[in-house]
Amino acid sequence: MSITIGKSCLTVYKGIIINVKYSSSWSAQINQAIQQIESLSLIRQYGRLVKASGLVLEAIGLKLPLGSNCLVERQTEGRIEPVECEVVGFNDQTLYLMPFESTDGILLGARVYTEQYDLTHFSHKVLPVGIGLLGRVVDAMGKPLDGKPLPEHIEHAGLASKSLNPLQRTPIHQVLDVGVRAINALLTIGQGQRMGLFAGSGVGKSVLLGMMARYTQADIIVVGLIGERGREVKDFIENILGEEGLARAVVVAAPADVSPLLRLQGAAYATRIAESFRDQGFNVLLIMDSLTRYAMAQREIALAIGEPPATKGYPPSVFAKLPALVERAGNDESGKGAITAFYTVLTEGDDQQDPIADSARAILDGHIVLSRALAESGHYPAIDIEASISRVMTDLTAPEDEKKSRLFKQLFSSFQRNRDLINVGAYVTGTDPLLDKAITLYPAMQKFLQQGIDEHCSYQDAYQKLAAIVEPQLAC
Repeated sequence: MSITIGKSCLTVYKGIIINVKYSSSWSAQINQAIQQIESLSLIRQYGRLVKASGLVLEAIGLKLPLGSNCLVERQTEGRIEPVECEVVGFNDQTLYLMPFESTDGILLGARVYTEQYDLTHFSHKVLPVGIGLLGRVVDAMGKPLDGKPLPEHIEHAGLASKSLNPLQRTPIHQVLDVGVRAINALLTIGQGQRMGLFAGSGVGKSVLLGMMARYTQADIIVVGLIGERGREVKDFIENILGEEGLARAVVVAAPADVSPLLRLQGAAYATRIAESFRDQGFNVLLIMDSLTRYAMAQREIALAIGEPPATKGYPPSVFAKLPALVERAGNDESGKGAITAFYTVLTEGDDQQDPIADSARAILDGHIVLSRALAESGHYPAIDIEASISRVMTDLTAPEDEKKSRLFKQLFSSFQRNRDLINVGAYVTGTDPLLDKAITLYPAMQKFLQQGIDEHCSYQDAYQKLAAIVEPQLAC
């Protein structure tokens, strides 16, 4: 039955009212709507909760694919409200679900269902991305944390993305100025490089990240704060990143008190935002703090569903997740956009042989190690240049600049190896010509490596200051 009212045509089909604007194509619009109605199944299927143990809920009666979302009913203050969960595994007819929030109030036998009627077609997770997020702080679900609404017509994209063909990636050939003297001159970074920042607690990791966020010559910055304390999230945004840094940044925060699912999704979401900017031709700096918390979140999930632990309790799936995340950064196939990524890796007790640190070191394009001994002596940034390396530096710098950098490291390392002899006066001048030079230049080298939080040093300035220290020695 169809009724024309003014400029609208109302049609009732199977009890559903179809409202279309009256025009020459109104009949086609109605037919299209009828086809969509025919494709719907109006029967909603429910499952039942049969077990809740630790982080995992078990349900029967539904067949859902891995990674899909569903809802579990719970009682809250006399009301029935759904808890959103994700399917993280299954066994025979049993689904393993992990909730995104607290499970308080969930009862045995609670109904489990999905918002989709047709269980044969599942859409991937779609979250906001693009320019509309600049200057904003969002959670792992794409919801604003800064109290302001997102733009009405903001771009959306699926959380998953297709990996790039390694043979079609643009090689790293352009220097990225990060504004930190020691890194620019001695650990030169290239656009599209993936670097690890290895550090224990309290050695200036967040301050160094903030310096790079403010001073790096990148179009856009994406920051993923994964598994950190809630207080640190606000402190990083207000005091370390600052208004200037936030203006060209997007911050995704998934603090330590949220579900491990959200911590995993937060890291993937930050990477997806960076990918969307790279696809538009932007030079993006991605800062992920931290890769270790990401691995710990996957460990929580894997152990909860029964995956056997391996090294230090980390199941095998953790070591499969790490390269899958890291490999999404880098240069694109066209050479127009790039994601340069810094992943922080927490070393427990400053143990550089931690399994996550060891795995990250193998899949990244270099690593910067922060030294507790340097930090305790007031040396900031506390970069241990002897233990740090940039694997693409030789492809980026001129031979004469590389020679200066190598000589600086040799002089600095020579002094550090013989520091005890020098301090007790046991070294005899003239025994080692290289060490003699190192002793003379050490105050200048130490000053070169230190930099204030508000001090910016460009790539050109860094090499000029490096040349002023070592060029007289090259002439000898």
